Amino acid sequence: MKLTNEQLARKIYEETGPASNIRKVSNCMTRLRLQLAEKDGAMLERLKSLEGVFGIHDSGEELQIILGPGKATIIAGMFKELLKESSGETSAVSESQPKIGDGKALHEQIRARNATPVKLFFKRIAGIFIPLIPGFIACGLLTGCLAIAAKLDPSLVASPLWNLMAVAGNAVFWGMNLFVGYNAAKEFGGTPILGGLLGAFISHPGLASISFGDASLVPGRGGVIAVILIAGLAAWIEKRLHRMVPEMLDLFLTPFLTVILSVAAAAFVLQPVGGMISDAIGAAATGAIRGGGAVTGFILGGIWLPLVMFGVHQAFTPIHADLLGSYGVTVLLPILAMAGAGQVGASIAVYFKTRNHFLKKTILSALPVGMMGVGEPLIYGVTFPLGKPFVAACIGGAFGGAVEASFMVGARAMGISGLPLAPTTDNVWMYLLGILTAYLAGFIAAWILGFDDPPEEA
Repeated sequence: MKLTNEQLARKIYEETGPASNIRKVSNCMTRLRLQLAEKDGAMLERLKSLEGVFGIHDSGEELQIILGPGKATIIAGMFKELLKESSGETSAVSESQPKIGDGKALHEQIRARNATPVKLFFKRIAGIFIPLIPGFIACGLLTGCLAIAAKLDPSLVASPLWNLMAVAGNAVFWGMNLFVGYNAAKEFGGTPILGGLLGAFISHPGLASISFGDASLVPGRGGVIAVILIAGLAAWIEKRLHRMVPEMLDLFLTPFLTVILSVAAAAFVLQPVGGMISDAIGAAATGAIRGGGAVTGFILGGIWLPLVMFGVHQAFTPIHADLLGSYGVTVLLPILAMAGAGQVGASIAVYFKTRNHFLKKTILSALPVGMMGVGEPLIYGVTFPLGKPFVAACIGGAFGGAVEASFMVGARAMGISGLPLAPTTDNVWMYLLGILTAYLAGFIAAWILGFDDPPEEA
């Protein structure tokens, strides 16, 4: 019998508890993330076997239990409540991934790859934007639905209700610098509200009336890149002032000096530097796709899955956010989303060719969420362990990426992929053509390349 969400949360708690064993609980879009004092292989196998768990990924520091979009958030909330009942603590991160063969070896390889300082830095930067993803999804989908409605009936654009929803769909961009500043200060160990304040400062329209010599200040220049630089500096200043300022004056003097020093650095140094970096990122991304066209899309779509496996994909998160802030769309996301579509096509080919019943069951359970843009179950459960299907998935992603780049398809959201991304794009039909191309190319490549069919006991 299928477990309810409450039953699944309790089962996971029973396997990972007691409360003293759970150091931290959190979740992302698809995974429950747990930091445990102790765990062993038997625990991981029991968790993996639970109905509703797509797979397990043990990075050493974190146990990640893959549950799927939406469900991960629900289960995490229930898990925290169970933790409160027994100890009053909350904690977590974990994700799970079904695999064929020796999953422990695969996870050890991935853990080793993702433990480098550079990748940990990317992970911290990505952590600034992950809390914003629901906002981008909501506003992106809303804006996309309004655009479709306006094409079907142009008269709707004059409707007060349509315009009200249009303002709501654009709201995340108006507040993005504040949100990023708040989260960046938090990630860097500073006071979050000071980071949000500084994000508001560099966005303030009053800056446009201020000039120093021949140079005028530009509100919002540098976008999220400038905000991250400023919030990072402010956190650095604040932590050092806490050690220098007398305790009786710390509450008043430290935030005051932090803001004064950070504002000066922002106006004269960091915002111009952030502007140059942001302009370079935007020009490089759009120029490469516009100039390289299908070739650029083919390369980006083809290498995305390996980048995910090596853990450097998080470096693209602030790039998507910066493109959204500067252009209103990110032209990179539709291209990179094709990697997941290629994996769907390759997995379908594996389903028809394999005689392994467990592998067939894994594919059937993982395909729906794969089409919805959640690729981990297919990566760790099907394509990567089998080898050649992973290459086929990359080939499918490359062909799909070529289609997206050829038509310069842009997306108004981030954090989603697959079919749910379609309504947020500025060319829905070309985006869907890219997905179909990736499905077919991945399927054909996997069929031709073949694979070593695992024995039933796998």
